[in-house]
Amino acid sequence: MTQATPASIPWPAMSVQQAYAMITQPGTAGEMEEVEIRGIKTRTWKNAPPTLRDTLVLGRAHGEKIFMVHEDERVSFEAFYRAVTVFAAELAAKGVQKGDRIAIVMRNLPEWPVAFYAGLSLGAIVTPLNAWWTGGELEYGLLDSGAKTLVVDVERYERLAEHLHNCPDLQRVYVSRSREEIAHPYVTRLETVIGGPSDWAALEEKPLSTTPLAADDDATIFYTSGTTGKPKGAIGTHRNVNSNIFAAAAAGARSFLRRGEAPPELDPNGPQRGSLISVPFFHATGCFAVLNPSLFGGAKLAMIRKWDPDKAMQLIEDERLTQIGGVPTIAWQIIEHPNREKYDLSSIEAVAYGGAPSATELVRKIKEVWPKASPGNGWGMTETSATATSNSAEDYENRPDSCGPAVPVTDLKIMSVEEPHRELPIGEVGELWCRGPQVVRGYWNKPEATAQTFIDGWVKTGDLARLDAEGFCFIIDRAKDMLIRGGENIYCIEVENCLYDHPAVMDAALVGIEHKTLGEEPAAVVTLKPGAVASEAELRAFVADRLAAFKVPVKVVFWHETLPRNANGKIMKNELKKVFVEG
Repeated sequence: MTQATPASIPWPAMSVQQAYAMITQPGTAGEMEEVEIRGIKTRTWKNAPPTLRDTLVLGRAHGEKIFMVHEDERVSFEAFYRAVTVFAAELAAKGVQKGDRIAIVMRNLPEWPVAFYAGLSLGAIVTPLNAWWTGGELEYGLLDSGAKTLVVDVERYERLAEHLHNCPDLQRVYVSRSREEIAHPYVTRLETVIGGPSDWAALEEKPLSTTPLAADDDATIFYTSGTTGKPKGAIGTHRNVNSNIFAAAAAGARSFLRRGEAPPELDPNGPQRGSLISVPFFHATGCFAVLNPSLFGGAKLAMIRKWDPDKAMQLIEDERLTQIGGVPTIAWQIIEHPNREKYDLSSIEAVAYGGAPSATELVRKIKEVWPKASPGNGWGMTETSATATSNSAEDYENRPDSCGPAVPVTDLKIMSVEEPHRELPIGEVGELWCRGPQVVRGYWNKPEATAQTFIDGWVKTGDLARLDAEGFCFIIDRAKDMLIRGGENIYCIEVENCLYDHPAVMDAALVGIEHKTLGEEPAAVVTLKPGAVASEAELRAFVADRLAAFKVPVKVVFWHETLPRNANGKIMKNELKKVFVEG
């Protein structure tokens, strides 16, 4: 295909299916093949690394390029590889074997990926726990997973110390960033094994484990956000995690083909790509969709301890980062920041996010502020090992309320919520089901929950959605969060998107408040843009002009900071409901 200007070829130049056929045809990097996974024939990426140990080895090929930046610490791919092999040898010497669980509890630090790949290289099942959890919640994760080894930063160790005696399976704890020795029979300072990040380049590499590993071996346990009941541990395989590498590449290539252009060849000697990692590694997005593809592709990861727009923009300028995002609020805060013009942000090529709906205005703003950048979002969940759909470039500009079509190896269908489940026609709203090589095999030690959620290779997502004729997916709401007002269904996202269209609104959430006769009524919590002004009556009238009367929030409360979100980037609506109860 020859290069073409957007003016010379009508958009789109081809359908999504035609683009995918070109991307995945035999002989290409994106070639697909059908394999049997747990008795079910599944389309997979033929050229994806079979295991995460293979990804680690491939990542080493990027040599002295910088892989991780954390404050004044800079770690090359080679130095990272050396640290991984030394820590893996330590773990093996202490008895860690294939199938053992290794828990990681720390904020985003260079030591986090070292612990992650060291455990995986041995065939252990790495179990990242939410660093925001309380000591009791972390104790639950250690007990539920049966973790034998714990790698923890000193802040989380202090939170966990009084709980360790309640974890009988735990045999050894490695603590990073502690300035003092810790008097505990099975606690070791991680620095005594591998030193600090600045020391890793001088480490003498150790041979990697030769323990046999296969693509469908268990690799990770990531816990769901646990909005109802106790969090469940989703068991990911090496294939699940590595599927993200080609999903991102396919989405980018699709945008070029739909535009009528040939996807550019990656130049290994060209400028290094880099991401501002503003989501935690213990979340599927941060680990599977950012960390692992960055290691494979030679991209830089710049970490920021606590979100601060000024510090973030300085990092983008200093490191010439090409991608930012995470959740929509991050993009908004940079776009609306009064100091934005003081920084050189011209390196940005993509602003991508997920985990929450975004305003259609945000897509327009991204193109306005960074004309050469591609806006993007996607959909996935812990159970789909991050990316299942992707929307970017002109597709996203034309369908800003869609999370995009499924990636090539993935199938989506809309099923009736009520049983017996039946597939619904195009355009109808029902529960989204997803199937592909990235769908986890089930929940750790929870056979009943596994049987309820995973059916013949499909995962029941709990999201209400619809598909259009081209396969673009539109998430309507969480099935369990949908409001029913006097028998009328209210999809929160519809009202939230309407609020987002108001020029003063930066963040919005709709929640249900109890009503004696109607059951529940809609109420909104809104954060305004810096310097913007809007009243409750104005916002209610704005919605009333655009949506049916029963969908109009009966109350609007103003929240004077970013709405509270969990580690997955989803707004914690249970917290927001308290405003109306207490009010």
